[in-house]
Amino acid sequence: MTDLVDRARGALHAQPFSVLLGTELMHVGAGELTLRLPVRDELRQQHGFVHGGVISYLADNALTFAGALALGPRVVTGEYKINYLRPALNGTLMARARVVHAGRHQATCQCSVFVMEDGDERLVALAQGTVSRLGEASGRGEPEPAD
Repeated sequence: MTDLVDRARGALHAQPFSVLLGTELMHVGAGELTLRLPVRDELRQQHGFVHGGVISYLADNALTFAGALALGPRVVTGEYKINYLRPALNGTLMARARVVHAGRHQATCQCSVFVMEDGDERLVALAQGTVSRLGEASGRGEPEPAD
C-alpha cells in the first residue's frame, strides 16, 4: 500500500495546478481516496463562497485518482456531473471518492465533497463520473474504447 500512496502523491505533485491550489492526498484505500484543500481567500468568488470551479476541480481530481486505483495510473476523466448542495465558506475541503464499478477500460466513480470547520463536517457537493484508461498501443494517449 505504501508504494500506491507514494505513486499517488507523486502524480498529485506532478500536476502544477494541484500544487498551485495546495491540494494534499490524505488517504488511499482499496478503491477509495481522500483529497484535502484548505480554504483561503484566493479560492473565493465575489460573494465570499469557495468558487464552484475549485470544488469541481477537487471532485474531478478525486474521481480520476479513484479510477486510477482500479485502472492503473494512465487515466483521464471521460465525463462527470456535479451537484452543488450548499456553499463552502471557511475551513478545509475534503473530497472522498470511491470506485462504484470498474471494467477493463473504464471505471464509474462517485465523490462527496465536504467542508470541515471547527470539527463539523458539512456536505457541499456530490459528483459522479467516468474515468477512462489511456490507450498505449497508439502512443497518442487516446482513451481506450468503452467496455
